[in-house]
Amino acid sequence: MFRQLQHRFQSMRTLSCLCTSAEAHARASGQAAPGAEHFLLAAIDLPEGSARRALESVGADPAAVRDAIEQQYRDALQDMGLNAPLPQAQALAPPVPGLYRAQPSGQEVMQTLARSRKDQGGPLLGAHVVAVVATMPQGVAARTLRAMGIDAGQLAAAAQAQVPLATGAAA
Repeated sequence: MFRQLQHRFQSMRTLSCLCTSAEAHARASGQAAPGAEHFLLAAIDLPEGSARRALESVGADPAAVRDAIEQQYRDALQDMGLNAPLPQAQALAPPVPGLYRAQPSGQEVMQTLARSRKDQGGPLLGAHVVAVVATMPQGVAARTLRAMGIDAGQLAAAAQAQVPLATGAAA
């Protein structure tokens, strides 16, 4: 019982950190709300390290994810016939307090996490976020993983493999 409460409080802290960090990543790139790609970056930033380890275990460099995301935005502009360099994003002011807002892909990440976590024990980890993002077939995050040469199925499996390791280390 105590362990369950401990995991729940740890998950709440992780969720708060994820949302705050994802929002900061989005705002730093000039976007008002975070998408799945920003939650991926936020998961990589978590100090428990399971997201980083999952990426590394499939041969990906976690530090290269941010640049790969930016390349997806540049490629999208080129596909529309805009060959100009990506404009320097103006960081946005902090959000006004109220309901948390995310782009549809960010909402999908959060809703899938909530559904999948109901039946799982242990605290929320960055690896859980990576597993959810890896299963998304479309969007900037999915294109980023493909552009990096990452097999989404292998990444999802690697992320799930991190969960017992991190939970066992935390116990």
